[in-house]
Amino acid sequence: MSIAATQKRGFGAVLWDYLTTVDHKKIAHMYLFSGGFFFLLGGLEALIIRIQLIKPNNDFISAGLYNEMFTMHGTTMIFLAAMPLLLGLMNAVMPLQIGARDVAFPFLNSLGFWLFLFGGILLNCSWFLGGAPDAGWTAYAPLSTTSPGHGVDFYVMGLQISGAGTLIGGINFLVTIVNMRAPGMTYMRMPLFTWTTFVASTLILFAFPALTVGLFLLMFDRMFGSAFFDIALGGNSIIWEHLFWIFGHPEVYILILPAFGMFSDIFSTFSRKRLFGYTAMVFATLLIAFLGFMVWAHHMFTVGMGPVANSIFAIATMAIAVPTGIKIFNWLATMWGGSITINSAMLWSLAFIPSFTIGGMTGVMVASAVADYQYHDTYFVVAHFHYVIVGGVVFGILAGLHYWWPKMFGRILHEGMGKLAFWTFFIGFHLTFFIQHFLGLMGMPRRYWVFLEGQELDLGNLISTIGAFFMTFGVIVFLINAIYSWKKGEKAPADPWDGRTLEWATASPPAHYNFKQTPLVRGLDPLWIEKTEGKDEMTPAEPLGDIHMPNSSILPFIMSLGLFIAGFGFIYQTDNSAWLIVLFAGMAILFGSMIVRSVKDDHGYHITKEELEREAD
Repeated sequence: MSIAATQKRGFGAVLWDYLTTVDHKKIAHMYLFSGGFFFLLGGLEALIIRIQLIKPNNDFISAGLYNEMFTMHGTTMIFLAAMPLLLGLMNAVMPLQIGARDVAFPFLNSLGFWLFLFGGILLNCSWFLGGAPDAGWTAYAPLSTTSPGHGVDFYVMGLQISGAGTLIGGINFLVTIVNMRAPGMTYMRMPLFTWTTFVASTLILFAFPALTVGLFLLMFDRMFGSAFFDIALGGNSIIWEHLFWIFGHPEVYILILPAFGMFSDIFSTFSRKRLFGYTAMVFATLLIAFLGFMVWAHHMFTVGMGPVANSIFAIATMAIAVPTGIKIFNWLATMWGGSITINSAMLWSLAFIPSFTIGGMTGVMVASAVADYQYHDTYFVVAHFHYVIVGGVVFGILAGLHYWWPKMFGRILHEGMGKLAFWTFFIGFHLTFFIQHFLGLMGMPRRYWVFLEGQELDLGNLISTIGAFFMTFGVIVFLINAIYSWKKGEKAPADPWDGRTLEWATASPPAHYNFKQTPLVRGLDPLWIEKTEGKDEMTPAEPLGDIHMPNSSILPFIMSLGLFIAGFGFIYQTDNSAWLIVLFAGMAILFGSMIVRSVKDDHGYHITKEELEREAD
């Protein structure tokens, strides 16, 4: 639905439409808006952290609140901002890129979103109900098992609910790509963004269960008196680290691989060239995913696993640099000799290459187990992972938003504001985090609330905080740009960038059925092949006929609401058994909705051939 059409409808009708929708494009909008909100929240928490560290012995916030602030910053940015923003872009683009009319399971797609959102809201309710989690975003035991109050309980329940939504989303994308590709769209003709969505979804399928198991064990320790992580009672606190990082390191690749796919499509489009080394890029993606599961214990070099284990994980970690290097050189080769267009999407993509390369270089440094004893738990590690996550994932998200904004919203973002946002954020990013390498080497530990005078850390922290304000300004400019384009932006044609892949063969924004006729794919960059033969649109693979579409449903919202209510019951039943009523009420709502869904026949509806012909007229 176009923005103009949305504006003409009443607010209540639009709200109900989005509460009940199973359309992948509207679900993408909700992921993007929710993820954007949490990104702002996580950014505000980061800014508070940097203000606290602007000078020695600062008392801007208390030590306890600082612990809550950096715990929630990390948790929010990874689970509630980066993941949903990427899932939003995957939802918006991947079905179009493979010529599908929707994802394989539209109902589950909606359920995945609402679970994520209610899990995120539950986690952030902790701020108003006695204090947020304060054990770090990694929630290491025994700190997390002994943390007073309910902060860590909110962490456990919020992430379980939210993680279930992500797992559902990953399975849905896998089935969609395996089963719903257009005729001729073989695996080796898929765009790189679709490939990286496929591989990241596979990683979600295998990585998230480890986190789920760890959270269940932590939940039982905190709420039901078990002792999985209590050494005094025969437990083992190191097991939490293993479970967390078996999830946590693949999570880095769940985040970065879709960004790699976006950059591949953007470099190819704005260099007006086929992606260099397509096959090598696909296999490098698969190799990164495989090795991503082999390296989790490099986060634990100082735990005392012994020299053999440390050596194996060090070698595996360094090996990941090889397929990543292949990608860097292939992107450079794609641009070499191309007819390059420099715009906001391309600026973010170009900035990614040196920024991420610095993150990769410091990654190889911390991969050395011997050297890691020096780097571990210092600001050097903080600098390293922000160069990877911000310089890779956030730059990728912003590049993807500028690139696909016309397709998603039917408007083109203002180029001047786009470039202003880019330069201020880019300069602020390097000011903030580059200096932190040196702060770490000078001995500044992570997670410390204050630093003292006379330690020569004053100037570095001041520069870092100034950079954070530059980044804040860049984000504000991007928000103004988004609002401006919604109100007054230039209307986007179907193919504003002279694109190469199938999503640019549909209207901007696409009709709710995506394609009137399933397109016939005749090679890599299928739209480009049609253009070179002088055709304005894709060759159809089928005659015009009726289109089957799924019905909207409020049940995913109600099911997620039931789990949200049950979450409070789980958290507070340790204080008062009366909360068990809330727990059972929430679970009754969940299971009742599941029963309604199971016994009700829902065959969807058809858009007839005659209706499609009338639309064309």
